[in-house]
Amino acid sequence: MAEGSVKEITADNFQSDVLESEVPVLVDFWAEWCGPCRMVAPVVEQIAKEREGSIVVGKLDVDAHGEIAQRYNVQGIPFLGLFEHGKLARHAVGAKPKSALERELGLA
Repeated sequence: MAEGSVKEITADNFQSDVLESEVPVLVDFWAEWCGPCRMVAPVVEQIAKEREGSIVVGKLDVDAHGEIAQRYNVQGIPFLGLFEHGKLARHAVGAKPKSALERELGLA
């Protein structure tokens, strides 16, 4: 699968690419050292591929951009947050099967 369908989210583009997005944005809050984050990464990529055009999917490194993670009270990772109209609408925490993540995020 093309790596390009999951966008890198940073402090520089969070406002424009997440909060001001016309479509819902799924943000995967992750870290390089996080084993469960690596386990859920293929699921995130699959959601990005399947829903291309209807939602944007991005990854935000909590070590590099901790201030954003703190703003949304991210206490455990992987933390998948679905942003709609500039607000965190739903979230799921932990590595779970795709069906469970989609249910928790309201994508099922």
